[in-house]
Amino acid sequence: MSRRRNRVLPGAIALAAAALACAGGALAERADRDRPVNIESDRMSADDARRTAVFEGRVVLSQGSLVIRADRIEVRQDAEGFQYGIAIGSPVSFRQKREGSSEFVEGEAERIEYDGKSELVQFFNRARLRREGGDDVSGNYISYNSRTEEFSVRAAKGAAPDSRDGRVRAVIMPKKKDAGAGAAQDGMRPAPASAGPRLQ
Repeated sequence: MSRRRNRVLPGAIALAAAALACAGGALAERADRDRPVNIESDRMSADDARRTAVFEGRVVLSQGSLVIRADRIEVRQDAEGFQYGIAIGSPVSFRQKREGSSEFVEGEAERIEYDGKSELVQFFNRARLRREGGDDVSGNYISYNSRTEEFSVRAAKGAAPDSRDGRVRAVIMPKKKDAGAGAAQDGMRPAPASAGPRLQ
């Protein structure tokens, strides 16, 4: 089966873009929001009357530095204009440049949901977020509220503690400082050479 780019009504693409591009939330680079959205999939269906669109089969959504890969992406818009999106995959993955930094944030889960009304992004089943530089958090469920800027990570209920989903795991790397500047800023100075016992 050949891969083709779907050309759909502007409403469906705008809906998909708004729902899932926002999933990067506050981690996102602001400039991405002004970039065009590109969506590729094997199949697509849209219902403009119901304000829904479904993209299936090797779906790739990109907007600026944001790239989302999924098996299926469903998007809808409610009567008030709020967007909602669900991305399903084995796993769904995303990568996006952080605002004001050269670092990228990457994440994955079997399902990612975005609720535009509550500004909540949820990662379900084998969820993981990592930032270049070593920070990494994983659990069975991760949520991020961009309105309150709060994260929540949970392990799977009833999972064996030694399984991947049995515990929340986090790696937080220390910030790098200049050797001289950091010590002076903290009010700490190197000990004089004469301090301490002398070894012979």
